[in-house]
Amino acid sequence: MPAYVLGNVTTLETSAELADYRRLVGATVEQHGGRFVIRGGKVDVFEGDWSPVHLTLIEFPDGASARAWFASPEYRAIADLRRGSVQTELVLLESAG
Repeated sequence: MPAYVLGNVTTLETSAELADYRRLVGATVEQHGGRFVIRGGKVDVFEGDWSPVHLTLIEFPDGASARAWFASPEYRAIADLRRGSVQTELVLLESAG
């Protein structure tokens, strides 16, 4: 059953490191069977006070694949590239049934 990684960027500043991260991250996602479903774009909040700056949604075949991506040496090697430019909440979403 598909699982999703939702990234909610709360602070975003452009930088050369962030550009490198964005250029490289897709290959790490694909290595684990994932694909970007949403990578930025317009957000309409229907209820509540949530105001994300930039949302990302990545689909993986299952939760194990998403966890393997996040822990992979390939992803860990580039993860720090975004740390100085963004603050992100990153969560794994799996269906209960």
